Amino acid sequence: MIHNIRYRVFIYDNEDKDEVLQALLNILPTAEPEVEEAEGLLEEKMLILTGTISKKRETKEFLKTLLEEIGQDQLKKLYNDLDRKMDEKGNLFLRLSKEKALDEEWEILDGGDSIHLKVKIAAYPAKKEVALKKISEVFPDELKDN
Repeated sequence: MIHNIRYRVFIYDNEDKDEVLQALLNILPTAEPEVEEAEGLLEEKMLILTGTISKKRETKEFLKTLLEEIGQDQLKKLYNDLDRKMDEKGNLFLRLSKEKALDEEWEILDGGDSIHLKVKIAAYPAKKEVALKKISEVFPDELKDN
């Protein structure tokens, strides 16, 4: 279902690096991020954590946990937003709250300071329509009727 999950998280000067790393690990327990130092637009220092999860067992666990943890309202919103959150190559873009992730909760955001995920859906050919059909299959049927 998922080829891989690429992640990116920004850690700003006023944030605790260990807490943000823990938030990431609460979402992706096997993440082993690379750390890059960067500078923001206003020359503030920040760190960027990046990496990829590609083991099938780990990507399946992520999808299962996502569908279980985000709650019915968010699940419905995600289902309805699939077309908007997917590019032409079948990549699903998600943002999860860093703050909620630290508390081991999953909350999808449309913007703001978050854990950025690029989820490559295993679809052949690698096209948006095929990937949308594939990912739609994992959602409960009662969401599709509304």
